[in-house]
Amino acid sequence: MASAAEQLAANLNFGAIARAEELKKRIWFTLGALIVYRLGTYIPLPGIDPEALRQSFQQAQGGVLGLFNMFSGGAVERMAIFALNIMPYISASIIVQLLTSVVPSLEGLKKEGESGRKILNQYTRYLTVVLAVFQSWGIAVGLSNAGTIVQSPGLFFVISTVITLTGGTLFLMWLGEQITSRGIGNGASLIIFAGIVASLPQALVGTLELGRQGAISTGLILGVLVMCAVVIYFIVFMERAQRRLLINYPKRQVGNRMYEGQTSFLPLKLNTSGVIPPIFASSLLLLPTTVASFSASTGGTGILATLSAYLAHGRPLYMLLYAGLIIFFAFFYTAIVFNPQETADNLKKHGGFIPGIRPGERTAEYIDAVLTRITVIGAAYLTVICLIPEFLVSYAALPFYFGGTSLLIVVTVTMDTVAQVHGHLLAHQYEGLVKKAKLRGARRR
Repeated sequence: MASAAEQLAANLNFGAIARAEELKKRIWFTLGALIVYRLGTYIPLPGIDPEALRQSFQQAQGGVLGLFNMFSGGAVERMAIFALNIMPYISASIIVQLLTSVVPSLEGLKKEGESGRKILNQYTRYLTVVLAVFQSWGIAVGLSNAGTIVQSPGLFFVISTVITLTGGTLFLMWLGEQITSRGIGNGASLIIFAGIVASLPQALVGTLELGRQGAISTGLILGVLVMCAVVIYFIVFMERAQRRLLINYPKRQVGNRMYEGQTSFLPLKLNTSGVIPPIFASSLLLLPTTVASFSASTGGTGILATLSAYLAHGRPLYMLLYAGLIIFFAFFYTAIVFNPQETADNLKKHGGFIPGIRPGERTAEYIDAVLTRITVIGAAYLTVICLIPEFLVSYAALPFYFGGTSLLIVVTVTMDTVAQVHGHLLAHQYEGLVKKAKLRGARRR
């Protein structure tokens, strides 16, 4: 079955896109919002010495801080007003979803439908404020104790930094929600996507320059490029992979007409959770190490400096935590978005059944068993994609972070956005057919 991207490429008609006014408005709104986000990554915090910050960041750009800088599109390196990016919002979403599974009152809100979802979203926003204040306070204290980075350290600098960084995160949270409702694609994912894509040209130029100077061999650069192409192909293949369960519907009589039995499929994606597990895992790894990296960069000692050293790329602790969180969130998010019992009840309600499986509880158990097995494959795929390039980049000592996580986010977000564009084009074509049918009917009358 052709993907949405292949269907869009086969039926691409720029005339149809030009006539789809609603789609054009959504695309322009999305582009405008992303431009605003990129401009904000170049507005520095007040009271920062850029040269001292650049030198300090060069010493601490490895490990989780480099990953954080990649997600923010270089805002951490410049210590801009969007340095926290949208990560506190993602962390808050993780915590709320975890609490929804263990707190009965929150679970009841989830089952209430749209009204309950709005209340949970409001709780997520409140928690985002708390996390953003905590992280921005850590950054402010770390910068104040970092020697010459802050021109006038003190309470005023800490308060102004907390307000600025928290306000930047809340603005990005609002901007992401606006993109989701009035633009194309998922707003939070597109903001992270824009940050990654914006940092790639500079990273590629820097790598080629090191190759020209002889610091990195040409064969290594070509090998990394080939690895990226293979990883992209593997990601596309796995994201399209499905396990289809055969569903039979018996003969039924409606009025005086007899309808023949039908056969359909229940598609189960191999990676139901999508790009969520790597983003969630990265977000949780960033939360406790925001201050640690700055402490280590200034020669600090103690628990924070040790934590920052162990969470560098290629370190066993970082790899184990990253892999464990990816696997956990792959199963956790799959359990949230797909309910086997509800699916089995819907099939039984409409007379559908899986051949050889009794409808009802047995069907739910069978679907759950199949979903668990394919989720194991999906979690292993995500872990391999995110960790193998980590080992290679760490071993080759490349000067930028270009691992499987960034490729996974870029490819998956691109596929989802293209699918939404294709859906809007199809809706526009159907609207045109309906209008033509109405006009013809009016002319006949």
